[in-house]
Amino acid sequence: MRIKQVLTAITAAGILSATFALPAAALNRVVTIVNQTGYVMVEFYGSNKGSTSWEEDILGYDVLGGYDSININFDDGTGYCLFDFKAVFSDGDEVVSNGINVCEIPTFTYN
Repeated sequence: MRIKQVLTAITAAGILSATFALPAAALNRVVTIVNQTGYVMVEFYGSNKGSTSWEEDILGYDVLGGYDSININFDDGTGYCLFDFKAVFSDGDEVVSNGINVCEIPTFTYN
């Protein structure tokens, strides 16, 4: 009887851990980028930590106003959660932020 209880407890623990421990591929990578600088963001790049380049400008032909926000899905199919961000503003300033965990944060704000 005691062995059956132990096995039941182990099985229940396994089910619970499988429920709460999502694989990296199943995590939400949508992050709201908020621009509170007062300057227009003219370019934005987000490259996973395994990349050796900035990839393409995510904003493309669009810009992000001085007090606007945009939702960006950083799921690039690689399974990475850590990304480096680079924002370029209309006044010429560039801000690089390294090691942003897009699987854990819902919002990233530029002030």
